[in-house]
Amino acid sequence: MLTAIFPLIVLGLGILAVLMLLAFIPVGLWISALAAGVKVSLMTLVGMRLRRVPPARIVLPLIKAVKAGLDVDTAKLEAHFLAGGNVDRVVDALIAAARAGIELTFARAAAIDLAGRDVKEAVTVSVTPKVIETPVVTAMAKNGIQVKATARVTVRANIERLVGGAGEETIIARVGEGIVTTIGSADSHKDVLENPDKISQNVLAKGLDAGTAFEILSIDIADVDVGKNIGAELQIDQAEADKNIAQAKAEERRAMAVAREQEMRAEVQEMRAKVVEAEAEVPRAMADALREGRMGVMDYFNMKNIQADTDMRDAISKVGGNKEHSDEKE
Repeated sequence: MLTAIFPLIVLGLGILAVLMLLAFIPVGLWISALAAGVKVSLMTLVGMRLRRVPPARIVLPLIKAVKAGLDVDTAKLEAHFLAGGNVDRVVDALIAAARAGIELTFARAAAIDLAGRDVKEAVTVSVTPKVIETPVVTAMAKNGIQVKATARVTVRANIERLVGGAGEETIIARVGEGIVTTIGSADSHKDVLENPDKISQNVLAKGLDAGTAFEILSIDIADVDVGKNIGAELQIDQAEADKNIAQAKAEERRAMAVAREQEMRAEVQEMRAKVVEAEAEVPRAMADALREGRMGVMDYFNMKNIQADTDMRDAISKVGGNKEHSDEKE
């Protein structure tokens, strides 16, 4: 019985081995390549498997390139894939460049792709110029009026400068700087509103596309608006600051005057204290004079009479003064 089953086992193992071999070797892809006139050996496909390269990622772009009449081989495509590039995008870019009559080698296209740029889009932009719209650029003329401008920049990709050249952000920044400079050099905002083409002429004359991956074809001012009166606002702010400074200085002088007044009041109180102290010495001096005989009793009474007479005169003068004031009021 084992003798009867053994041939079946061998046949099953053989079929399994053939299926595994067919799964490892993309025979269908090889047949498609032969049908398209692309010569790719089975050993080449097996080598791709061993190098962990998906054969379809190489053979299908190769078929497309051969049909387009491009001179590429599997070695270049496989090397570009192993370097981390997009083989299909590079082949599409080469086909587009060939159709447009643009000279583009596989090495340069691969370098552009590995640099992180979309080489297919670059070829498209080199054939069909691209319009980049800048954000609103705000600047101030010499008369202090703010002007807002928006520009549309028409650029064409420069294949030779795609590797290492600056991108769209640099173009936008340089155009914005040129707009700010042109508006800032204008004597009045009316000059900018009347001749917006001067902005385009001045910006184009600066050669803003130097060192970039693009060639600027034209700069068109899409919109120009008048903004705030910055000069007037600055003058208002300066006047407000001057007013605050003047108020602060006035408050400082007032505080100093109040402090001086308090000092004078303190000095008056001090002088009054000295007067009271001096008046307190008078009775003591008189008592010493009487005791030592330098002053008689009659002299003392005469002085008291004079003092009483003086007090009476003061009282009479005060009564008369109050009566005159009341008559004036009536």
